[in-house]
Amino acid sequence: MKIILRAGGIIRSGPEREMIDDYMRRAQGLARGTGFLGIEEQQVDLRNAKSRERETQMLLKDSPAGAKLIIFDERGKTPTSRQISERFENWRNEAIPQLILTIGGADGFEPSAIPSGATKWAFGPQTWPHKMVRLMAAEQIYRALSILARTPYHRD
Repeated sequence: MKIILRAGGIIRSGPEREMIDDYMRRAQGLARGTGFLGIEEQQVDLRNAKSRERETQMLLKDSPAGAKLIIFDERGKTPTSRQISERFENWRNEAIPQLILTIGGADGFEPSAIPSGATKWAFGPQTWPHKMVRLMAAEQIYRALSILARTPYHRD
């Protein structure tokens, strides 16, 4: 299974970019050893989208059949890091080809455009800046793989 972090907007430089890149590199280093094909970040330029529905369509259009779609949404469930790791492991064992963790645009996702099989996760009830959500998602991908690899990074 390949893990993809797909996000609306482009982060070119700055401290958030450096931290996202660091966690994605760390996760990539653990991917093969934990049974994952790779880790990838995809940035989707949403500047030409004229509506929230169009943004949602742009973010979800390249999701192949059989992929597992995770939508970050403030109304989603708030799994623990260990639960995220367990879900990654289960989806990997079910031979899901891709896991796509998706962060929407500034106004979130158009609910009617989200596929019915999508899973919704949140980083709590607060509203977070998109750069921070992307950083936190990258860190949780790394943390989930570090749990599976039994490294000392995660402590319960």
